[in-house]
Amino acid sequence: HAALFRRYVLCEVVSEDPRCRQCIEDRALGIAVRDAIARLHGDYGLACCSISFTVKYLNAYTGTVLLRCRRDSYRLLCSALPFVRYLESRAQRYPCFLNTLHVGGTIRTCQKFLIQYNRTQLLRLLQNCTNEEERQCIQKSLLSCSLTEEQSLSGDEEEEDGTE
Repeated sequence: HAALFRRYVLCEVVSEDPRCRQCIEDRALGIAVRDAIARLHGDYGLACCSISFTVKYLNAYTGTVLLRCRRDSYRLLCSALPFVRYLESRAQRYPCFLNTLHVGGTIRTCQKFLIQYNRTQLLRLLQNCTNEEERQCIQKSLLSCSLTEEQSLSGDEEEEDGTE
């Protein structure tokens, strides 16, 4: 089965420029990652990573990104991610970096990790609350952290295109 030969890399786009997240697009992110791979690993590395590479999921609001690549080239991909220094959109460059959060064999494992990661981040916010209204809002968010079929990042892995 083709899914056995894939890895999913969960990242977050970190930028001090608030306009950066508003302008994140699949295409721009894919180009930035491919450019970083080419700079670091040359044509060979780019060819290895490009075979099954795709931006599987992108949430511009949270800056969450899920990249898919072949299992045998995920180390090349991961080693190049710190070299993404900006995203380009509409002839503008926005300085940023990609923080790798998790590497998993399935979309589901990445979802589960992301839920735990978000829960931890919310608990940190809860400790730093300054008033009761903030505290109640964060507690409500904490209670809503769960995995359901409707919240699926991109659907079932069974629906993959199966190309390698």
